[in-house]
Amino acid sequence: MLSNIRPHLRPTLLLAYPVVLSQLGHIMVSFVDSVLVGRTGTVPLAAVSLGVNSTNVIMILGIGLSMGAVPLVAAADGRRDLPVLARLLVSSVWLSVLAGLALAGLGQLVPPLMHYLGQPPAVEAMAAPWVRVISWSFLPLMIFQGFREFAEGLGLTRQAMWLSVLANVVNAALCYALVFGHWGAPQMGLMGSAWATLIARILMAALMATYVLMAQRLHQYRAAVHSWLPDWATLRRLFDLGAPIGVQMAFEVGAFATAAIMIGWLGAVPLAAHQVAINLASITYMAASGIAAAATIRVGKLMGEGDMPAARQAGFAAYVLGFGFMATMATLFIALRHQAPLLYSHDAAVVAQAGTLLLIAALFQVSDGLQVMGLGALRGLEDVKVPSVVALLAYWAVALPLGYFLGFRLHFGAPGVWTGLLLGLTIVAGVLIVRFRRETAPGYVPEPVSAQ
Repeated sequence: MLSNIRPHLRPTLLLAYPVVLSQLGHIMVSFVDSVLVGRTGTVPLAAVSLGVNSTNVIMILGIGLSMGAVPLVAAADGRRDLPVLARLLVSSVWLSVLAGLALAGLGQLVPPLMHYLGQPPAVEAMAAPWVRVISWSFLPLMIFQGFREFAEGLGLTRQAMWLSVLANVVNAALCYALVFGHWGAPQMGLMGSAWATLIARILMAALMATYVLMAQRLHQYRAAVHSWLPDWATLRRLFDLGAPIGVQMAFEVGAFATAAIMIGWLGAVPLAAHQVAINLASITYMAASGIAAAATIRVGKLMGEGDMPAARQAGFAAYVLGFGFMATMATLFIALRHQAPLLYSHDAAVVAQAGTLLLIAALFQVSDGLQVMGLGALRGLEDVKVPSVVALLAYWAVALPLGYFLGFRLHFGAPGVWTGLLLGLTIVAGVLIVRFRRETAPGYVPEPVSAQ
């Protein structure tokens, strides 16, 4: 096995590292917001946690929807099918724009519903206006995703990386200025982080669109475009593939968001501690998801070329890389569990609880890495519906009920809720690796894509 996958390790890494940095761009926005807002107090930090967890499901649903373009673009590129690639370019952008408008509208409906989540009133009052502003950023974020996923499907991953780095520098600078009132900016506290994120995402969308629409290396794809109106058959194909990805990601993120709401019933300090630990865990997850995205590109392209044995080897190469990375991160979480929370807060109670949660986060690092590698490899095969069902059952039928039982019935608190999430991740990881092995086994005939 190792000798077969070794030739795939370097190509996967070369594709992955820019995607890793680009994926980190999404979570670094939340990281910067949490670190800077956490300096203003425990209640504002808890409000960021409530705001992020109230809107992340909506945002992730859109990001997952846009990711349906990657395996289709990779497979068409493997066949060198320019007409299909041209239709995918146009339809991917249209789908992302329409989705962005819908998501921004959904986000505006969240604040009136927050009253029913049972959170501390002071936290809810600060989170509601933050959510209203941050929801408008979903439209430029989705425009960025529409152009980005087309480029990454072609293996052009560095451009989105550099744009994400630039946007995060802008976000950090604006957030610092607007939260604390530095450099002549108004002191806006919590709300400064929301406005900084909106401006940074508008910049990301404008620059990514400019690259795809102007770069010389993409001229052949633009030249093959006969109309910039959407092709409805292609749009539906993108939706059929992207919607289950978005739903699967929403099930996972929704489970973590629901866990945060449950922890919020325990008070502002446990919720702030949860935000610290989940933010750190999200950073490692997004890095692992970059390797998984490279697996989608590699597996999809090789499948498009008709080389299923190589596609299988490329998928397992991603598994090896993901396992190694997440095992290293687990070790760091254990070693730095008392120091890392100090980046966010100097409240001794928050730091202590966050350290305990980071121990559990260290345990689910490997499970989290393996499950996201399975998702990435299966997306390359255009296998997306079964993983959605697996996620639904594992998180919502097992992880959350168990977390509630441990956290509230047995009175383990936030660590009990997190233990339930650990079990859910482990179940998903195990089922997906078995499915990928079966779907790529020599002689196995998978179901037709249209039937999936």
